[in-house]
Amino acid sequence: MEREKSKDPQLEATIQSMETAYRMQTEAPDVFDIRKETPATLKLYGPGSTARGCLLAVRLVERGVRMVQVYYAKGDPWDAHVDIQAHRKCAKDSDQPFAAVIKDLKSRGLLDDTLVVCGSEFGRTPVIETGSNGGAGFQNGRDHNPFAFTMWMAGGGVKGGLIYGATDDFGFKVADKPVHVHDLHATILHLLGIDHTRLTYHYSGRDFRLTDVSGNVIHDLMA
Repeated sequence: MEREKSKDPQLEATIQSMETAYRMQTEAPDVFDIRKETPATLKLYGPGSTARGCLLAVRLVERGVRMVQVYYAKGDPWDAHVDIQAHRKCAKDSDQPFAAVIKDLKSRGLLDDTLVVCGSEFGRTPVIETGSNGGAGFQNGRDHNPFAFTMWMAGGGVKGGLIYGATDDFGFKVADKPVHVHDLHATILHLLGIDHTRLTYHYSGRDFRLTDVSGNVIHDLMA
């Protein structure tokens, strides 16, 4: 039986918000119960918190959640100022479940309609970092590098098997086909069906939009 809607817009909005919250609470226990997955699916993702997060992300997408973010572990284990060898464990923990996300989405018929984006806010320098230990000595770590780093995308209209751009011989700066973060954002929005240039507003002498004041769609990345 369908509920009769209130004639008061504010009251109706409040009721709808509470109904949405109720439906989320009743659905959540089922969505987050990964024991309902087959042993083959659990094996596909592997063990660990990153694997569980990736599997839950796919289950949420399957239930219609529009935006899901998976964050690797607590703290900043990738922030390898002291010892770059820590990346070995981080990469090992990530490789299998990240690949599983793509395979699983495809097997569930969701990959073509789901854009998967994996990356961070910067890369690491190709040379060791000095002065990390209280400003003295050398460390086997690497500093932040905003001049060259890699992100990958899959599904949702992205061209598979493509490597776009390249660094210099040292891996320090972009040498070919640079993609600014605003270009990346513009491209992601385009793949989601949003023209970032149409959401421009003038404020304090500048034209602002979702990609700040710049950004170009990289059409070569699209299938």
